[in-house]
Amino acid sequence: MAQILLHGTLHATIYEVDRLHSRRGGNIFSKLRENFEEAVGIGKGTSRIYATVDLEKARVGRTRMLENEPDNPRWFESFHIYCAHLASDVIFTIKDNNPIGATLIGRAYVPVSELLDGEEVDRWVEILDEHKNPIHEGSKIHVKLQFFDVTRDRNWARGIKSVRYPGVPYTFYSQRSGCRVSLYQDAHVPDKFIPRIPLSGGQFYEPHRCWEDIFDAITNAKHFIYITGWSVYTEITLIRDTRRQKPGGDITIGELLKNRASEGIRVLMLVWDDRTSVGLLKRDGLMATHDEETAQYFKDTDVHCVLCPRNPDNGGSFVQDLQISTMFTHHQKIVVTDSGLPNGDTDRRRIVSFVGGIDLCDGRYDTQFHSLFRTLDTAHHDDFHQPNYTGASISKGGPREPWHDIHSRLEGPVAWDVLFNFEQRWRKQGGKDLLVNLRELDDIIPPSPVVYPDDQEAWNVQLFRSIDGGAAFGFPESPEEAAGAGLVSGKDNIVDRSIQDAYIHAIRRAKNFIYIENQYFLGSSFAWDNSDIKVEDIGALHVIPRELSLKIVSKIEAGERFTVYVVVPMWPEGIPESASVQAILDWQRRTMEMMYKDIIQALQAQGIEEDPRNYLTFFCLGNREVKKSGDYIPSEKPEPGSDYEKAQEARRFMIYVHAKMMIVDDEYIIVGSANINQRSMDGARDSEIAMGGYQPHYLSLPSQPARGQVHGFRMALWYEHLGMLDNSFLHPESEDCVRKVNELADKYWDLYASEELEQDLPGHLLRYPIGIASEGQVTELPGTEFFPDTKARILGAKSDFLPPILTT
Repeated sequence: MAQILLHGTLHATIYEVDRLHSRRGGNIFSKLRENFEEAVGIGKGTSRIYATVDLEKARVGRTRMLENEPDNPRWFESFHIYCAHLASDVIFTIKDNNPIGATLIGRAYVPVSELLDGEEVDRWVEILDEHKNPIHEGSKIHVKLQFFDVTRDRNWARGIKSVRYPGVPYTFYSQRSGCRVSLYQDAHVPDKFIPRIPLSGGQFYEPHRCWEDIFDAITNAKHFIYITGWSVYTEITLIRDTRRQKPGGDITIGELLKNRASEGIRVLMLVWDDRTSVGLLKRDGLMATHDEETAQYFKDTDVHCVLCPRNPDNGGSFVQDLQISTMFTHHQKIVVTDSGLPNGDTDRRRIVSFVGGIDLCDGRYDTQFHSLFRTLDTAHHDDFHQPNYTGASISKGGPREPWHDIHSRLEGPVAWDVLFNFEQRWRKQGGKDLLVNLRELDDIIPPSPVVYPDDQEAWNVQLFRSIDGGAAFGFPESPEEAAGAGLVSGKDNIVDRSIQDAYIHAIRRAKNFIYIENQYFLGSSFAWDNSDIKVEDIGALHVIPRELSLKIVSKIEAGERFTVYVVVPMWPEGIPESASVQAILDWQRRTMEMMYKDIIQALQAQGIEEDPRNYLTFFCLGNREVKKSGDYIPSEKPEPGSDYEKAQEARRFMIYVHAKMMIVDDEYIIVGSANINQRSMDGARDSEIAMGGYQPHYLSLPSQPARGQVHGFRMALWYEHLGMLDNSFLHPESEDCVRKVNELADKYWDLYASEELEQDLPGHLLRYPIGIASEGQVTELPGTEFFPDTKARILGAKSDFLPPILTT
């Protein structure tokens, strides 16, 4: 049967299965169970039946497991499924779970063609075996389905539209109004770096300084300081700009937190316990978190630092539990404190939260100059980070790995949501109940707007997460209650995966352009070319890349301009030739290729001959610096002939993109800890947190583009990356803009890759070094098989021994 594109939202309900008895006495389950017990040699078990919803080979929903209901399992579970899939059937699969896996009972099929008119389909569907023959007793499953095409969504391609926009639906946290947001590019911005960027109302964009603000927040807290991190390193300092010194700014963060705790401030830290037994990842430099050092440092002090593994939710198989606790991480990066009021009133306190991509650890401090060599005797002398070469050290010299990242500060009701997230996590994994009871403190202002309704600088903000009941206390256990709380019921856990939902909604609302910066970019594996892989084994099922390509396709079909800009690192941090890094690059190539094929097919269908990079364009960041007198002189040299030596001689290296951000139409922004990969978007893998927000007074309207803080922030980022601003940048969807940005990035890549070096690189934004063939295949650029100064293939390589669950 022909496959049909389902792009929209599918509401599905699985009610029950009838008559699972066979004529010969006993039921299907007892037969399976007997066979299993005989084969494995263990005692009597109980049936644990669950059902899944699949669109072809993509799993899009699963029920909880029912114990001891072998004859007539009744789930009555509903699913809200975002679709961007080609499928001929919606498939319901019924399985019996056992300690080493799951046994197939049968499948039921509802043709997609019956759903396209948007009418509700409510019926009993026959359950078939692997050969599509009815199973014993003609068992059936009762399901209800209704599909809503994106074009019927009243927000599709309409933007935020009005101040009454209610936020992303079906989520744990609702949208909060009356908030303030500060956006941060990198850990620090030097004085006078950002040029004058005009905003609405005669204002100009003013940058904020992340680590200065975090230092102030910690220094001025009166009651509590709560921190979660993938990594926290006690030996770093937050204040390093000699022109912007602060009293006590030379103290390490470890000493700062110890001092505050000894003054009676409650300091609680949840740091990921890196128990990974996956030696491959550790060896490649992907995991270097100092978790044991940090715990040891705070031992027997007033700081309560808890190392918490990524505990699985209860109920998984033994194999699954092992996978989650050793493969996945706690990835949220937050600081929550109480703070005085902006008017200087320190007697009354309110909550301030920081959310984003920057961990308080080594290698993260950087400015927009992203120097490779020139800060090695100053800001980076005691913070030399270069995990991409074996044996790299400050004594052997640069290049250090520069770090580009994005963070945010939240004030107002949404700051309390971040606090509640910390409390949920502490109650689950923190051990002793040490949380400050804020209700008992007279000076804490309860959750309330921090700006007046008519304040032009007000924000509406919503908090999103990827997390499950294994990491957050108090998730409801029943699927009905979970759905009511904006959570998703899985086979054996309750999951919050609202970050993925937030991305999908923002992409679907987009009118003109999308700008993404992310450490990873891979997913929608159900739509990849499957000539050399089994797509069902990959499992990178989140739909974000496919949503982006389908958005572009819809605009091409409507004869409208739309551009997506994506900035990623050259390669994921680690030894670039290693199996894990090469596998991730291979998934990234397949993702890009899937998107370009969609776009080229749409252009061809409209009879348009145009470079697909005018619609979708990928970049990375890099830097080159000429030698100057007074540069740091290392006492040793890298290994002769090593890639480290080559990079040192060529005076170049990538700027590592660690940001996790998306800007839509200059009116809406998502900033958080979540990468665009399955680990971050799944909800049951890495734990993540993100904010999504907009300013109601600065919306993108037909008469006036959005010119608030989000616009100013994007322009500041483009100035950082391109070393200049151009009038065309005011309209990123325009052909003028995308051509200009692509031309500059092509030029900067040529300068970066050149054998010659006559001056510093004028800008950091480089074309991602790939070509696009006429049918959308992603190819090498002529003569560019490897990243400069490495033997690492740009297009990556499939790994035959690393399981995809690790690298997707």
